[in-house]
Amino acid sequence: MANEGHPPHGGFAGLVPELLVADFHESRAFWMDALGFTVAYERPEQLFAFLERPEGAQVMLCQRAGNWETAELEMPFGRGVIFQIFVASVEPIIERLKHLNIPLYTGPREVWRRYGDREGGKREIFVLDPNGYLVMLAHNLGERPLPE
Repeated sequence: MANEGHPPHGGFAGLVPELLVADFHESRAFWMDALGFTVAYERPEQLFAFLERPEGAQVMLCQRAGNWETAELEMPFGRGVIFQIFVASVEPIIERLKHLNIPLYTGPREVWRRYGDREGGKREIFVLDPNGYLVMLAHNLGERPLPE
């Protein structure tokens, strides 16, 4: 059997979404080529891949087979959920998306949100994956005191 990967670097995250996809190969290419994920491990015979980013984000992709679908699943699959992924910088991802002719859903934009007694800033973009899952990619801009 070929070497099909390894456990994720840094271990398994406490929450790893498994996305059911209509076309495994198209989705795998999008998450890797456009969003910069790499394969930790995969099971090609099951059309399954466990992907990771260097910053620690993890996601599983699995070709729909009727399993685990709790109700009728129709496009877009991602209704009602946004996957937020923190990256070192959104700029290389923006360039990859442009190169691949994948439009941004929103952004880039800078936002500052209250976190308890301070504000935290992010530069963020939103993009739809081929199945309609909305993905927010963001990098940290730091913190500042709340305005008086």
